[in-house]
Amino acid sequence: MALQTTAETPVTVGKISQLIGQWVHRLGAVWVEGQITQLNRRSRQSWVYLTLRDPSQEVSLSVVCPPDVFDRVGDTVTQGARVVVYAKPSWYAPRGSLSLRATDIRPVGVGELLVRLEQLRRTLGAEGLFDADRKRPLPFLPQRIGLVTGRASDAERDVLRNAALRWPAVRFDVRQVAVQGVHAVPQVTEAVRALDADPEVDLIIVARGGGSLEDLLPFSDEGLVRAVAACRTPVVSAIGHERDAPLLDLVADLRASTPTDAAKRTVPDVGEERERVRALRERAWRVMAGFLEREERGLADVCSRPAMADPHVLLEDREADVAMLLGRARRCFGHRLDRAEDDLTHTRARVVALSPAATLERGYAVLQRADGGVVRKPAEVASGEALRARVAEGEFGVTVDAADGADAGGAGRVCEGA
Repeated sequence: MALQTTAETPVTVGKISQLIGQWVHRLGAVWVEGQITQLNRRSRQSWVYLTLRDPSQEVSLSVVCPPDVFDRVGDTVTQGARVVVYAKPSWYAPRGSLSLRATDIRPVGVGELLVRLEQLRRTLGAEGLFDADRKRPLPFLPQRIGLVTGRASDAERDVLRNAALRWPAVRFDVRQVAVQGVHAVPQVTEAVRALDADPEVDLIIVARGGGSLEDLLPFSDEGLVRAVAACRTPVVSAIGHERDAPLLDLVADLRASTPTDAAKRTVPDVGEERERVRALRERAWRVMAGFLEREERGLADVCSRPAMADPHVLLEDREADVAMLLGRARRCFGHRLDRAEDDLTHTRARVVALSPAATLERGYAVLQRADGGVVRKPAEVASGEALRARVAEGEFGVTVDAADGADAGGAGRVCEGA
């Protein structure tokens, strides 16, 4: 139950420590795995004081071990070893400190580590973190490379030296971290995330110069593997351990066998690139020269044809054809005009011969009444009616004379009038 306290009725420090101790005492014993970072034993009869640390986090606990318990594993358990401790939480009231009282300590063997790594590998593989389609291609010429490696290590020197020999203009952003021990996982993970967040970094190399299985355990940590899988920047793993590859090799976009191999596979060789450029230039020159030679031969073939050798010949031949056709057209057109003129003359002669004017030329006349009607019969006019007579040379007026009397079958005389 929660204590009912106020500023006027506070509880004493001893009481609080006593209550915490009672609550901790009710906790049961548990199996705890960790790495021994400190080991203090004054004599073989004294108690052993250990500091057990989480390999992947900045968390540690104090462990108190009776001498007889530690003596059973004292020859194999040293500082830096990974162990499994069966212990019960213990509260030391005078100092207000929490520790674990161990009743059994077992070192974690290589076989157990391999089994756990295999289980983790299967779990991460089932999630698709190791799939080939997730791996990103490396840039051909990275402008800036992030290097995560140990402080003043041979791996750092190998990467920097070989990369500079291959491409002197390459730049590095080196992050020196712990590559083994309890601080390795958080420092490597933080360095990878920081480089991935830098937009100027085109590639990240995580390098270490090999080591035992226990030394390489930080590079199989689940948190580090997931952090590398989440990177947007391509990551190269150069741990340098051929026999037992850490899980970082599986999740990285490229696995290099050694730090030197990482430098060779991430940075192009300037000499090789120059040779490749020279070969490409020669190839391009040969292709262009061949193309020009083929075009020149084709142009020479075209120019050697008669039409191109003496182009005026075709024009002269066409000019003669045009003159011949023009003369033929003129002759045909002249013949047609002559025939049309003869037809017109004959037609005109017929029209003239058949026209009323020709009849009048022969001495005939046309009598018309005042309304313009033509007189065809004597019965159509009356005595004394004024008519108009039309002859070849003109016309004049006449009057019907009925002195002799005109009848239905007779003819009256026509007298010329003024």
